[in-house]
Amino acid sequence: MKLTEKQKGLLSWFIYLLFLLLAWFLIKSFATVVKVDGHSMDPNLHTGQRVLVLKKSAVKRNSVIVFDAFGEDPTKLSTTYYVKRVVGIPGDKIVYKDGKLYINNKLYKQNYISKKQVSVGTRYRYQSDVIKNWDIAKLSKEKWVDDQDEKIVPKGMYFVLGDNRSISNDSRYWGFVEQRKILGVVYAFPWSGTATQRYNINDLKNKKALN
Repeated sequence: MKLTEKQKGLLSWFIYLLFLLLAWFLIKSFATVVKVDGHSMDPNLHTGQRVLVLKKSAVKRNSVIVFDAFGEDPTKLSTTYYVKRVVGIPGDKIVYKDGKLYINNKLYKQNYISKKQVSVGTRYRYQSDVIKNWDIAKLSKEKWVDDQDEKIVPKGMYFVLGDNRSISNDSRYWGFVEQRKILGVVYAFPWSGTATQRYNINDLKNKKALN
């Protein structure tokens, strides 16, 4: 059966629309775009900035991730997406002491934030008290570790902090992020922010972070 020119045109449009639909489905399966809301990741991500979230990327130390805080942060009563930086991966022991952060007894490099944020901002508040020195076994959430003598990040969970430590609501206050809650790893677009900010988001996860 020979197609008319009109039928050929309609078929071409159908194939084109089908291709777009498949491309959209594939893109949605592997990535999505979200908008940052808030200042907890300053100075590296800013409120209103759009970033790409790669759903299949491996989560590493220093990865910036988006995750559903519902069920993690007890103040959230429905799906709420947070963006934070992974500091501790499964098996890590984390201690903050004398203005420095240690992972597995090694100094953790934090060149992506200012010295003030490292030495002061990483403290946390428990009720009205500012706790200057802490380790993950003492951060008051029973779900964090089954054995309080273990003092490590459990399997399938991650310890996250916001870059803007002094205002960030993160693992210091409500515990670990379960792997199943992670939407994906953040990638900053080439046209957004400065070269340093993009490096701190896109590339640090592939660099050695411990002395």
